[in-house]
Amino acid sequence: MARPKNQKARREQLVHAAKQAIADRGVNGLRAIDVAAYSELGAGSVAYYYPDLGDLVRDVHQDAVSRFYWSRRHQADAGEHPRIKLDRTIRSGIPLSRQDIDFQVLNELHTHAYRDTFHAELMAELYRLEVSLYESVLNEGVESGVFPMTLPVETAASNLVAMEDAYGMHFMGGTPLDADDIYRMIARSAEVMTRCNRS
Repeated sequence: MARPKNQKARREQLVHAAKQAIADRGVNGLRAIDVAAYSELGAGSVAYYYPDLGDLVRDVHQDAVSRFYWSRRHQADAGEHPRIKLDRTIRSGIPLSRQDIDFQVLNELHTHAYRDTFHAELMAELYRLEVSLYESVLNEGVESGVFPMTLPVETAASNLVAMEDAYGMHFMGGTPLDADDIYRMIARSAEVMTRCNRS
């Protein structure tokens, strides 16, 4: 049988379809036919490119982590002033809706980190990347004299990531808080940590 062309594009298509399937159906019991339902490819093609569906789930997780981090990085870099960069960084860590695919997938796969080393390492790497993102913004503010910190930068960065993770999880789980409520609470905490009123 001839080898299908453009395997990279096919795999990317299947990763996107699997994200949709995981967001709608969850990862437990995920089948090739579930992924195929969100793709123009059939279940046979899913099995051809991913004989082990676990490999597809791992690619989905890796893609979600990469997209989430780099999206946040670009948004933060778009600001010119440390206060603006901090605001953008906080905003980018909050899901705007419960239909946000990457947030849904990351929340779903977060539960697998407890029993799966691969997922655990990806979640740990995402945490390190997010903390480093905040550290970069906060250090810039310290160096420019805008943020006379009340906490060490590393501690403040870790706290901000922990808050956005916790609020994001509750938001995706149906809490009555909306994205603006969450932003205001995290931003207020950031003001205390940085001693910088950003209004």
